[in-house]
Amino acid sequence: METKEGVDALFLYATEGILVVNEKGEIVRINPSAEKLFGYPQDYLLGKKIEALIPKRFSTQHEKYRTNYAEKPYARSMGAGMELYGLRKDGSEFPLEISLSPYSTNEGRFVIAFILDITSKKQSEERLKNYSLELERQVRNRTLVLEEAIDELEKTKMELRKALEKEKELNEMKSRFVSMASHEFRTPLTTMMSSLSLTSKYGAQNDLTNQEKHIQKIKNSIHNMTDILNDFLSVSKLEEGKIVNMPLELNLKTLITEIVGEIEALTTKDHSLTYTHQGAETVELDPKLLQGVLFNLLSNAIKFSPEGGAVDLASLVNEEEVRISVKDSGIGISKEDQEHLFERFFRGQNATHIQGTGLGLNIIASYLKLMNGTIRIDSEENKGTLITVIFKR
Repeated sequence: METKEGVDALFLYATEGILVVNEKGEIVRINPSAEKLFGYPQDYLLGKKIEALIPKRFSTQHEKYRTNYAEKPYARSMGAGMELYGLRKDGSEFPLEISLSPYSTNEGRFVIAFILDITSKKQSEERLKNYSLELERQVRNRTLVLEEAIDELEKTKMELRKALEKEKELNEMKSRFVSMASHEFRTPLTTMMSSLSLTSKYGAQNDLTNQEKHIQKIKNSIHNMTDILNDFLSVSKLEEGKIVNMPLELNLKTLITEIVGEIEALTTKDHSLTYTHQGAETVELDPKLLQGVLFNLLSNAIKFSPEGGAVDLASLVNEEEVRISVKDSGIGISKEDQEHLFERFFRGQNATHIQGTGLGLNIIASYLKLMNGTIRIDSEENKGTLITVIFKR
């Protein structure tokens, strides 16, 4: 290989493209592999500028690089970290790598360029890149699926916790119901049994006065038991979502007047129940829900007021709101108890001797929530209570 023939053989039969360029950038020698690589016939490129093998968008810039390199030539790989492309005779481009080696002779300075087509390498890199991207995509998808699964597990965990809390609440509610019912039902039932016996006795004696008195006691006991059952039916329907808000256009003053008449007919105590109205009379509210709210409020006002006590009911309608207030002169509510008024079965400490389920205000709050209404309570022990419900128009 030390002979000229050996060097020529190395040049001619090398699988890499090899070409030699003079100081002017002209190709003075090129091997068959380079000619084949660029698609040119034998010796066609001799004397041509090296820029003939570079895409036009790079050729101007390449001339500057070549001039700078010619001033300080050294062996190096060209374009480290850069994307280099060669231009074939048919105008197609291909990626390549070039190594430059300068040398000098009596004829001048030259640069040998070793050219390698890296199309296969680029394709492999692209496939590897796409494979990596696909792996990343799959990892992201798996991560999303995992995150969604974790979210679902958390939701299920929360739902189970809520269900357990709900079950616990229901069990407590059942226990409190059994306890309350055993007390609240036993009293009227005992009264009814006793009064029935006395009614028969006074009937035999033709004592109509005492007979009527005990008949009234039976009626009151039945009314109290009906109230208890109605409260539980309301709670059950609210839990099942069977009660919905269905507002209608109605005459508020007429509706409340009818409710007051029914309340007065049911009460046995000699209460002073007054009703006043201000403003417009036509409103848009659910009459059934409103009736339930007012029945509970008025029943409580009468129940917790002394015999002969005053109960004042007032309604006001203006452009902004519908306001209904019930004021009694009863036992009032302590500040401590006011924090728990809307809890189920809650009874004020000063009201344990008065018959009731402890569900009334809880039902009222639920009705008002459906009607987008609010409730405000102002009370002080032994000084009465003022309850105001407000509906925005």
